[in-house]
Amino acid sequence: MLAEIGKILVIVGVGIIVLGGLLWLSSGTLKNFPLGRLPGDIVIQKDNFTFYFPLVTCVVLSIILSAVIWLWQLISR
Repeated sequence: MLAEIGKILVIVGVGIIVLGGLLWLSSGTLKNFPLGRLPGDIVIQKDNFTFYFPLVTCVVLSIILSAVIWLWQLISR
């Protein structure tokens, strides 16, 4: 059981490293990507205060991650 958890943690860690590397290398090309600035995201700006809550972005990412996990489980059966 612990060996399986260890394998999963290693796979997740490698995935995070790969994703981080891709985001780092593509920082110039993804600059205009609208994720994080979608309609419905809450931004409140005052004189020296900015509050930002990406509500719609969180919902979109949740749907995408849920679909990916669902597909992963469907394929792995």
